Amino acid sequence: MAATAPATDTLDLLEERIQRTVALVSTLRDERDMARLETSEAQETNTRLSAELETLRADKAEVRARLEKLLGHIDQISAA
Repeated sequence: MAATAPATDTLDLLEERIQRTVALVSTLRDERDMARLETSEAQETNTRLSAELETLRADKAEVRARLEKLLGHIDQISAA
């Protein structure tokens, strides 16, 4: 019976290592999935902010053009 005790201990150690490995793989998969989700959300945010920036730039150009036009009118009044 003494011969089976070391084999049982070895089997117990192997089982424990396998369980730890399975837990680690599960944790790593969860972390990978979260990282993918965060990356996807970051890309969506980046796309939305890029579109918003383009809109703001267009608005700025329009406001600048209108102000230049108004300043031109003021210059015409001053020159008259």
